[in-house]
Amino acid sequence: MQAVGMVVEYNPFHNGHRYFLGQAKKATGADVAVAVMSGNFTQRGEPTIVDKWTRTRAVLENGVDLVVELPIFSAVQPAHRFAAGALAILNALAVDQVAFGAEHPDWDFGALVAAEKNFDTAEFNQYNATYATQFNEQLAAQTGVMLKDPNDILAFAYTKTVLNHHYPMHLHAIQRRGSDYHDQEIHGQIASASAIRQAVATQADFGATVPEAMAQGLRQVKQVPSWEQLFPLLRNQLIQAPTDYLADIYQMAEGLENRMKEVAQQTLDFDTFIHRLKTKRYTYAHLLRMCLYATLQISEEEMAAHLQQPYIHILGFTDRGRAYLHQVKKEVSLPIFTKVSQQMRDHLCNLDYRAGKLYQNFTPVEQDLSHPPIMLFDR
Repeated sequence: MQAVGMVVEYNPFHNGHRYFLGQAKKATGADVAVAVMSGNFTQRGEPTIVDKWTRTRAVLENGVDLVVELPIFSAVQPAHRFAAGALAILNALAVDQVAFGAEHPDWDFGALVAAEKNFDTAEFNQYNATYATQFNEQLAAQTGVMLKDPNDILAFAYTKTVLNHHYPMHLHAIQRRGSDYHDQEIHGQIASASAIRQAVATQADFGATVPEAMAQGLRQVKQVPSWEQLFPLLRNQLIQAPTDYLADIYQMAEGLENRMKEVAQQTLDFDTFIHRLKTKRYTYAHLLRMCLYATLQISEEEMAAHLQQPYIHILGFTDRGRAYLHQVKKEVSLPIFTKVSQQMRDHLCNLDYRAGKLYQNFTPVEQDLSHPPIMLFDR
């Protein structure tokens, strides 16, 4: 069986995603669609609108055959680490065709990756600009191209990962269709995930933009999960923890722990907190990830250990997905499992378990321990 792999968040799964899935299968001739999906927190460090199990069921009913969780130690990361973690899983599953959306699918991303080798890395030490800004200045000087759109940034990261690791993968960039990624309004049947989340939050009509299986899950949302609801936990952690303890949090650097602690003591709501925390040095995405790392108390040492122990957690499958797993299972070099045991909870899957417990502030559903995979047969 030939598989096409996709790296996704599906936050939420919508008609644009369903269209892309059809295009990916058409472009590759694949029999099976494999999705490596972020769990309950996005790459930016924000809670997903519905949990990973609700999203898994919806996509299995709409053309995906196998859903694998992208562990939080890869899912909540900048693009290059996000891509590296996801493609390592697809490679382990013997997926050699990978499709992704891009705003500019005609760009030669391999050439852009090659251009990076000529960058003057000493120039990345400016503190009055983000890394992304400094990167794009040098990329534009070398190629005339700037990576500003989110899917193009990921396309670059996927290409770089495949080239650096010599993965036997063929990459398929597919034109992103419909609304702009950040569009906050619904226009027609294909809308951005941002616009759909906004519609759910304001109780506006979103039904025509998502498959019915996803609509059912979204109709259960009474309040869209957000950092505003989690902020009391974060604020208490920042205020109560000693500064030297906060300094050991993953990616905490350049005295950011002092700034976060001080701003937390001055604010009572998350919106004010994150805007006061923002500087020219850090993007909002970086700061949101730092908020999650701090709330979960993930240390540098802990993150390093988990990054060295990747695994494959199966969230769900169809008949075809099960058949594909049977086909490749003997070749898979990573640990592969369908349920998180108590031993895994305390060791291998500890970060995801903790993230799942944090997400239970929004849902009573157990997110990891002994939760069975979603199985959808005879589709």
